[in-house]
Amino acid sequence: MRRPRYFTPKEVSLHNTVKDIWVSYLGKVYDLTPLLEEYKGDVLLKPIAECAGKDISHWFDPKTKDILTHVDPMTGCIKYYTPMGRIIHVPPPCPRTDWANDFGKPWWKDNRYEVGLLSAKTRWIRIINTLTSQEQRLEVCSEETLDEILQRYLCYNSHAASYTWKHNGINLDMSKTLRENSIPEEDEFYCGSPDCNLFSPSICLYFNDDLTEL
Repeated sequence: MRRPRYFTPKEVSLHNTVKDIWVSYLGKVYDLTPLLEEYKGDVLLKPIAECAGKDISHWFDPKTKDILTHVDPMTGCIKYYTPMGRIIHVPPPCPRTDWANDFGKPWWKDNRYEVGLLSAKTRWIRIINTLTSQEQRLEVCSEETLDEILQRYLCYNSHAASYTWKHNGINLDMSKTLRENSIPEEDEFYCGSPDCNLFSPSICLYFNDDLTEL
């Protein structure tokens, strides 16, 4: 089974328009662009569009993974609680004959929109190419393996797989995370720095003989 991809909150925040809209909730990341295209022009999209690129976990009950509910003081019935405004697939407050409920799963339960997982914690690292002396600072997901971090770094060095990755002179296991490779998190030895670059762990790349381009 293919391992899910992790995203940083910053990566999610970049998808913040109605033509490219991502949101995160309950630890997962969703691309709702197809949803907005399908219901284009519907006023019930407004609360979603206003949260483009943001985390909307506060809309949901973490136990049921459904929209929050409350007891309607007028009817005494349990209804969805949407103080941000009613959204697509949420029933109207009163029975109506013109409400189409043939959409199947509501969008928040439809895994077609799921693109990956939201990192519970991100880390800053410095990758130093010892061949060229170039240094690149990267924000990565703490859950990512070094192989997955390498994929992030490819846009700076397409031959990154042709290097041996080391920390403090020790070869790193590319199938393991930074933590599993005993690379401490910056807040373990310094907290509150105005310049976290000074305290970000460094990974040194040593060039091998072959040229591998991914």
